[in-house]
Amino acid sequence: MRGAETRMSDWQQKKAERNRAATLRLQRALPAIFPPAVLRRALGRPFIPPTPRLAIDSYWRAHPLRADRLARAHAAKSGAPAGWTWRLGGDRKSGLAASFRTPPAPYRERAFARGAGFCCVCGQPVYRFGWHADLWNAGANRNATWHCACVIAWQFWNAPSGEAPLLRSLQARRCAQSGGRLWRNAEIDHHVPLFRVWNERRDTLWPALLDYWGLPNLQVINRDAHAAKCADEARDRSAARALASEINTLSFPAKAGNPVNVAHAMKRRA
Repeated sequence: MRGAETRMSDWQQKKAERNRAATLRLQRALPAIFPPAVLRRALGRPFIPPTPRLAIDSYWRAHPLRADRLARAHAAKSGAPAGWTWRLGGDRKSGLAASFRTPPAPYRERAFARGAGFCCVCGQPVYRFGWHADLWNAGANRNATWHCACVIAWQFWNAPSGEAPLLRSLQARRCAQSGGRLWRNAEIDHHVPLFRVWNERRDTLWPALLDYWGLPNLQVINRDAHAAKCADEARDRSAARALASEINTLSFPAKAGNPVNVAHAMKRRA
């Protein structure tokens, strides 16, 4: 027991020494102006971040929903670049996404990138420490291409399940589908499925498209409700494919042995 107590005491002492050194380093690196909310949180952490940049990163990691709102608000300021349309490609050099499950980001594409000093997610200037406002009147940071907030927002959009406890709390631990209690197996779901966004709402103006990846389109539902919802969506997709196939069949010239096509072709010729 004495050995365990000694090891615990040594660990606490090492932690206190580390935090003292980190505090001194942070204070030396702090500029005259620094976001007070970020500094308060940094100094209250179990392990104090030793640099202003790490303090800001820690702040946004603790507030992913604020980062989500801020990133979408800044994207609204930028708007879509002229001539941009939502496309898929998967070519890393072009910057096009390989799947519709990745949020559309025109400023990540090579053809529309604004270059160093501008965020590749929202298109707005990036300032000192990756902050989104120029508190220091120093102009854009030419060594940065991401806001710290936009990094966290991008991670949230691509993997919202990582914030399941926070989303469950926002819903008062009630299933968004049934209204009943959320169980341990509850899952994060997009209210409007992303495949439907791609198929039916692709022409929505950016950045309004980002709402389908952000908080406005997210819900927590129990696994059984999620399975039933996915089954309904699968039936809808199957019916849509069958309808599209039938329309394509009627749209092309007649083929031998296909009376529907023959009749349609005869009508077109008449």
